[in-house]
Amino acid sequence: MKKLKKKNTYKKPGPTTNSANGNKRRVEVWEKKLFSFNFFKMPHFTGKVIRYIILSFVVILLFCVLLVNYSTSSIDKKNMTILVDIPTGSSFLKVTEILNQAGLIKHRVFFYSLSIIKRASRSIRAGEYEFNTSLTPVEMIDKLLRGEIKNYKVVIPEDLSMLEIVARLDEFRLIDKELFFELASDEDFLESLNIKADSIEGYLFPDTYFFDRSMSTRQIMKIMVNQFWKKVTPEMIKRAGELGFNTHQFVTFASMIGKESGDDMEKPIISAVFHNRLKKRMPLQSDPTAVYDLDNFEGKILRSHLKRKSLYNTYIIRGLPPGPIANPGLTSFKAVLYPASVNYLYFVSKKDGSHFFSSSFNEHNQAIKRYRYINNESIQSLEDSDLE
Repeated sequence: MKKLKKKNTYKKPGPTTNSANGNKRRVEVWEKKLFSFNFFKMPHFTGKVIRYIILSFVVILLFCVLLVNYSTSSIDKKNMTILVDIPTGSSFLKVTEILNQAGLIKHRVFFYSLSIIKRASRSIRAGEYEFNTSLTPVEMIDKLLRGEIKNYKVVIPEDLSMLEIVARLDEFRLIDKELFFELASDEDFLESLNIKADSIEGYLFPDTYFFDRSMSTRQIMKIMVNQFWKKVTPEMIKRAGELGFNTHQFVTFASMIGKESGDDMEKPIISAVFHNRLKKRMPLQSDPTAVYDLDNFEGKILRSHLKRKSLYNTYIIRGLPPGPIANPGLTSFKAVLYPASVNYLYFVSKKDGSHFFSSSFNEHNQAIKRYRYINNESIQSLEDSDLE
């Protein structure tokens, strides 16, 4: 029986292999695939990115240079002054539009960019601004952010009437005239200002004020009355009470002294004349009171004015008029409180800003003949008996 031959399954040994070599080959294969998929394109892609970066940097740098140049250059070379009114509640976009219409913004993109950097989008104070075109845009924005609105220096001289003060404020377009007159006799408004009277006349203290057009008529009136209460102290009011005058009478008395003379040295003497006449129950016979309630009175005071029936005419009434005839200053108030120690009862203007004072009626009549003529008509002094 033949023996079966075993099949030779032996293989010739090949190159030596191990797991480490296999892993290595796999890594090489994946690297080849990755390079074949992306890295053949990388040089072109990277170049584009770099070009974009460089171009963006150049654009940003150029924009910054232009922005700096814009922000530090004058708006224009015309050196013009332009008034701009910013209404209450205006947004920054509205403010920008107003400035643009006024010709103050030459390049909107740069102006907006500068505004963002300066954080100018926050609320800007309403009011009237004055810009000179020699300003730079950054200076203009800073001025808006600081709220440097235009102030008007308003000088209110002593002894102007309320009507004259209203006219002066209206020249600067600072008030609503109709509202001013309405508030001037508004009971609640006067009470809020601690004025116990029918009118604000006498309480608008003469001074130099700085007002702006963002202020309301009510605010301006309040500022002037507050100044009155700062100057007319409680001690002065107490002294007036000791002399027999309440606050309103004190103001009324001072207004008469102020209207009679602008000479501070004479005021205590004029005050003494009025004090002396009050003690003797004589009419005060103050010329300005005779024409106070005449509309738009101008010119010289005539004899007919002195005889006209009026609640304010101290040639007709006895004692003080019912209210002030002007808005007196501090020297007039002090003159009421501290009259000169003289026994004068009369005075007449010498036509040079000063007065001639006398104690007797005969001496006063002689002074009238010497100093006082109105429309070429000599005015004879009116005795008490003529007024009854």
